[in-house]
Amino acid sequence: MSTAAPRTWDEFMEGIWRQNPVFVMALGMCPMLAVTVSAVNALSMGVATAFVLICSCGLVSLMRKMVPKEVRIATYIVIIATFVTVVDYVIQAVSLALYDALGAFIQLIVVNCIILGRAEAHASKNPPWPAMVNAAGMSVGFAIGLLALGVVREILGAGTLFGVSLFGADFQPWVIMLLPPGGFFVLGGWLLLFSWIERRKQRRVASEVAQHA
Repeated sequence: MSTAAPRTWDEFMEGIWRQNPVFVMALGMCPMLAVTVSAVNALSMGVATAFVLICSCGLVSLMRKMVPKEVRIATYIVIIATFVTVVDYVIQAVSLALYDALGAFIQLIVVNCIILGRAEAHASKNPPWPAMVNAAGMSVGFAIGLLALGVVREILGAGTLFGVSLFGADFQPWVIMLLPPGGFFVLGGWLLLFSWIERRKQRRVASEVAQHA
């Protein structure tokens, strides 16, 4: 029990920090830059992607010994597309405004390299529970990345957060933040921050090693 718990935690944390799909592996850039004009859109896409990722990885893991290697990628795509269809109809039923805001990027979850990559690299080689825990970590990491952009872009571009006004009527929005260049500017800022944190960590570790040498 004591051995399984740290491993489960390690599987979960892998996607949040060490292999964050946005800030470390730079995956899923297309939906991340397109839908993060507001925190609501970012959170909604994060939840939708999490549902598809966790469910598809669980099913791929269950079927890993039954699917012939020659058709495994096609099988993974069919599984992913099934869950994307579920998400698509659920969002339409819940909010047409949100569905219009996310647009075609809901259907494009099918070809999101994060999901297909987890299915091929992890879920197809591990039992269902570790596969789903790892997928959950990746989902949280991706949602954090989306929210990091969505929150900054909405605050600077509209003066609101989750639709709530923060600065009053006198605030002059940075309209560029709601345009494609704004997404690249904010992403670049977050990548610089994470790179600085990682370099600082490496320098600290190197300093500790030198002191004990």
